[in-house]
Amino acid sequence: MAADITIREADGTWVVRAGGAVLGESTRALRLDEAGYDPVIYFPRDDVAMTFLDLSDTRTTCPHKGEASYFSIQTKSVTIPDAAWSYEEPKSEVGEIAGHLAFASEGVTVEQV
Repeated sequence: MAADITIREADGTWVVRAGGAVLGESTRALRLDEAGYDPVIYFPRDDVAMTFLDLSDTRTTCPHKGEASYFSIQTKSVTIPDAAWSYEEPKSEVGEIAGHLAFASEGVTVEQV
């Protein structure tokens, strides 16, 4: 796989929280390992409360995964900008992450339970 990227099922149940609320819980999450980076957990979109996420204008491009779209999270008291991302049309080598979201930001917790 390109750039030493591996994708596999993430063992167990994974939860994403922000603002004291559970935004998603999944037993179908994927773990993406890329050389030089910490592992990233990708949640199936169906397992995330999308009503708390607003698509932002931010876009980035990864030469190995493609273009990422970003989402801000709206909690009761604050908006956490660009706290989640998704590759809507990932490159074929990482096609498994299509339809999935990853989270990383201060105020957002992703953990195995």
